Amino acid sequence: MRRIRITVAYDGTDFHGWQIQPDLPTIQGALQNAVSEIEGRPVQVDGSGRTDAGVHALAQVAAFSIANPIPTPNLKKALNRLLPPAIRVLSAEEAAPDFHPRRHARSKTYEYRIFRGEVCSPFERQYVLHHPYPLDTDRIIEAAAVFAGEHDFTAFAASDVSDAEGRSKVRTIFSTVARVEEDRLIYRVRGNGFLKHMVRNLVGTLLECGKGNLTPDDIRRLLVPGCGVKAGPTAPARGLFLVEVEY
Repeated sequence: MRRIRITVAYDGTDFHGWQIQPDLPTIQGALQNAVSEIEGRPVQVDGSGRTDAGVHALAQVAAFSIANPIPTPNLKKALNRLLPPAIRVLSAEEAAPDFHPRRHARSKTYEYRIFRGEVCSPFERQYVLHHPYPLDTDRIIEAAAVFAGEHDFTAFAASDVSDAEGRSKVRTIFSTVARVEEDRLIYRVRGNGFLKHMVRNLVGTLLECGKGNLTPDDIRRLLVPGCGVKAGPTAPARGLFLVEVEY
């Protein structure tokens, strides 16, 4: 058997997230259908993580095992012929037999895009949060830096089925930067892992800072283990992109 690693870009607008769900269009489901057709049997496709419904990816990483001897350049072409236009395989390569895109990932980078202009182009509306209202961007830039380091992000995590297993919600954020680019406010965060809805909750909290409802010190209190308060609100999925997975 061959282990194949692929890098995938997708527009998540019309999909119910990464993870396969019965009778619903998902990224994992579409990839598994395409790979299984090439292999001639059901094949499981593993991803580096689960993106939410409506979230996009510039470079998601996935892997699967097949016996088919098709060369990787031809495999990439075959997959793109079978996949819907909203999903594209950017690269395909041989990987170690034990390679797993989630367990072996060292870091992930996400970017959230906010359009601040008065009128949002209809061609951008599915890829940004349109927020044409006053914001203190200097305070947002200051507050974004608070997330750096190792923290308990329980306050920034949505409920998950894995909560019953008592898994740690401590994560390390390597970089966290908000910046202004003309009519856009862009937040980029790189860490060793992210909880369900975590990045969207970070963004929602930063927006509350920009509105004057929270301060950077309020965010520090949310990062104290056992604070008992949930952050938020959760920013819409459409502005979020998985940018890179590093190994």
